[in-house]
Amino acid sequence: MKRILNRAYLSAVILTLHVFNVSAKDYNASFFGIEPGGIILNTRAIQFGVDYISENGGGRLVFPAGKYLTGCIHFKSDVTIQLDKDAVLLGSTNPFDYDRQNTPFDHNFQTSLALILGLNQRNIGITGQGEIDGQGKALAAAVGELVKKGLIKDRSVSRPDEDKRPMIINLFGCEQVIVKNITLRNSACWVECYNKCKDVIIDSIKVESRAFWNNDGIDIVDCTNFKVTNSYFNSSDDGICLKSLDANAANQNILIQNNSMTTDASGIKFGTASIGGFKNIRILNNKVFNTNRSAIALEAVDGATIENIEIDGLQGTNIGNAIFLRAGARKGSRKGKVENISIQNVNAEIRTEKNPLKSMPGVVIGGLPDQIITNVKLRNIVIKFSGGADKALAKITIGNLNDIPENPASYPEYDMFGQLPSWGVFIRHAQNVQFEGLSLTATKADFRTAVVLDDVHRSGFKKLTVKEPQPKKKFFTSNSSEIKF
Repeated sequence: MKRILNRAYLSAVILTLHVFNVSAKDYNASFFGIEPGGIILNTRAIQFGVDYISENGGGRLVFPAGKYLTGCIHFKSDVTIQLDKDAVLLGSTNPFDYDRQNTPFDHNFQTSLALILGLNQRNIGITGQGEIDGQGKALAAAVGELVKKGLIKDRSVSRPDEDKRPMIINLFGCEQVIVKNITLRNSACWVECYNKCKDVIIDSIKVESRAFWNNDGIDIVDCTNFKVTNSYFNSSDDGICLKSLDANAANQNILIQNNSMTTDASGIKFGTASIGGFKNIRILNNKVFNTNRSAIALEAVDGATIENIEIDGLQGTNIGNAIFLRAGARKGSRKGKVENISIQNVNAEIRTEKNPLKSMPGVVIGGLPDQIITNVKLRNIVIKFSGGADKALAKITIGNLNDIPENPASYPEYDMFGQLPSWGVFIRHAQNVQFEGLSLTATKADFRTAVVLDDVHRSGFKKLTVKEPQPKKKFFTSNSSEIKF
């Protein structure tokens, strides 16, 4: 496989993702009558300050230590919000204090409410040692009360739809953005969403958001030249989630490096929304722990192409699954494609399930008969698994692989096929999948086979090591050809 990213590309990323100068002049928040205390609503004063700074050469709006209550703020070009240590922007718990961003697309990812909005602005940032607290639990409850009263329409009082609950940050079409060192807490929806943004640096931030459902740590949608580095995500949905909503756009030239995350869903995920594409993306030296689903999930199920992805250095602890690749077709005629993926230096420990049969393999690669996943190279993969599954209770074995559902239109997750007949690696509908250095360990005897391949061709396993209490045949193949062990 050709090297995914060449030196010219790397040089371009370094040049375009420089630290932007957005600090022409500092303005203390008090200069605009912005008051701490967490009681007075400062929305209009903060907005006036942002507008004034933008219109007068740019600079920083500096918040000293204190709590500042506010509703929705609209970013303007050449402005940085600087949150000093112990400075907190508190989001209002009144849903009517939030605006909806008007964008060219009618989709809730673009139009959702947010505490901080930005539309087609340049040279903007949020920096400092302070934090933004969305007060999401109280805010979501207030939205539910409005639904209950019939003041807004929604399907549920207890769990209003995403476009009814404000995010903390939602930027669309913005360029030269830097978010650094701050803490983001308690969003009522996704914590932060960057849509069709360019030249973005997210560095050394901390996300603590389990206030409500759908608290993705960060959503990156059809962006170009985007870096997420040295950050921590604790969220009740996916940690770092890339989406594509425009058939004519893609996430491209993305760097995700030196982050750690714990979530109720997946650590790093491409999809579920996957209409356009994902290409030239590097995921380096990340840690995922105590996560219910996959450490890494690459899912093309709405017509997108996922290509030229490099994953190097991944540590997963107490996770549902290490690596999940999926090509699906939720929209019928639009068929997703996954190809040219490089994954190396992965060390993962799969969590122990009360029912061992619910434990999924550490690596699941699932295409469809007419959507073959191709050109996947995996090197130095180490997976530890508790094992313990009993054949007498199993519905699926290597003798009835045809009973495993294809589920082309289903929501993609690593466990979407139900019970699987392998505990280490399961691959279906794939071609040219090459392992070099694969170590699989089961601590308890498990009737399942370590590696199962179904409709896999021109693939190979070099340096395969399987350790289990009751050694047996390491692999099983069906409807496959040119497989080398």
